[in-house]
Amino acid sequence: MTTTPETTTAHETGAGRTPRGTDRYDAARDHLWGHFSRHSVYEPTSTGGGGGRMPIIVKGEGAHIWDAEGNKYLDGLAGLFVVQAGHGREELAEAAAKQARDLAFFPIWSYAHPHAIDLSERLAAYAPGDLNRVFFTTGGGEAVESAWKLAKQYFKLTGKPGKHKVISRSIAYHGTPQGALSITGLPPLKEMFEPLVPGAFKVPNTNIYRAQPELRDDPKAFGRWAADRIAEAIEFEGPDTVAAVFLEPVQNAGGCFPPPPGYFERVREICDEYDVLLVSDEVICAFGRIGSMFACDDFGYVPDIITCAKGLTSGYSPIGAMIASDRLFEPYKKGTTSFPHGYTFGGHPVSAAVAMANLDIFEREGLNDRVKENAPAFRATLEKLKDLPIVGDVRGEGYFYGIELVKDKETRETFNDDEAERMLRGFLSKALFDAGIYCRADDRGDPVVQLAPPLIIGQPEFDEIEQKLRGVLTEAVNHL
Repeated sequence: MTTTPETTTAHETGAGRTPRGTDRYDAARDHLWGHFSRHSVYEPTSTGGGGGRMPIIVKGEGAHIWDAEGNKYLDGLAGLFVVQAGHGREELAEAAAKQARDLAFFPIWSYAHPHAIDLSERLAAYAPGDLNRVFFTTGGGEAVESAWKLAKQYFKLTGKPGKHKVISRSIAYHGTPQGALSITGLPPLKEMFEPLVPGAFKVPNTNIYRAQPELRDDPKAFGRWAADRIAEAIEFEGPDTVAAVFLEPVQNAGGCFPPPPGYFERVREICDEYDVLLVSDEVICAFGRIGSMFACDDFGYVPDIITCAKGLTSGYSPIGAMIASDRLFEPYKKGTTSFPHGYTFGGHPVSAAVAMANLDIFEREGLNDRVKENAPAFRATLEKLKDLPIVGDVRGEGYFYGIELVKDKETRETFNDDEAERMLRGFLSKALFDAGIYCRADDRGDPVVQLAPPLIIGQPEFDEIEQKLRGVLTEAVNHL
């Protein structure tokens, strides 16, 4: 990590104290419940804890963030796959302030407000095919939850009440609400909360690096094989019981698995054949992460539903959305039928206003075209790391990449659980942060380092990422 003179003065008192007079590091340890966090590392060593301090981030500007001690980091994960337009965008803060002054809150439960209307129209225009109906949520997990509920009710309304099951991929993450968690394909995230919503089934993902040897050198054959496992699962469960297939354009968990050639074309055929809805879960992949507003356009398929969130506001205010086809909305245009589902803060006026301003930036600055133009250089820069003995695979699309770490490149042997624990949590996570880069060392599948930087960066930042990763990964071999 580096300290810059211009930030040292601003943060010379460190994290400071809370209004109650408590040192903020102590207050964070004693009162803040971090998400997906191991809190033992922050407990005092005298009680058996790790004695560490929770990093406190106080400022963001462009592609960089600063902590409370004045240390500067390259934001290699865009917060959490979120800050597409970069940190410190005053016009987004101003859009939020203006809307809060005009109308801070009103629900869209049988009412509307201007920015919710304008944003729904804009998203429908961006979406492919006849995906013209926008149901707002507060985030991605709620959008996935909404999509499953819609699929269930739609088939009940159209005379196929048995169709309620869903299919998704192994190791895929789709959110934490009970339904979305059932769709998630990561058993360790689920076991403490079982029994979950029944009816969710898993098929293989598109990790060609771990495919059968005879398929590794034939991406199209591998794509056909992986897609056909979906047809097989539908047949096994019974087509009259399956409502939807949930797939990310590029699967996040496990380390950025892109779709092989022909994969989504075949999946679309399968869903049409069995009257199963195809849900494109684009909570991460939408809004330029792969290169287009919606990544289904990048890969040439039209889903029945898109779920999205994160980059819609570049993180300046929370919002999510489920975008559905006209066909799925048709039953709700008649009689007394309604979709008995909603969220207090769904389509929040401030968030909708920020989303509109954020999309203005996308169009004015050509962020999507920037990703498409620079993505090959980002890939080429990261692939330089393949000369390291610990780097087995570099994969992804757009500004979304995973670097898989292996114990033996020749055999593709991965680490056992103890080795992965020492490598990722014991060394890599802290070492990368100390080196001045914020990214993710992920052990939800085989060990990977994930990168999803703000869309505003270019070759200088690509080089900085590669150099910082190279230094840390070279040292990582000594920590097995």
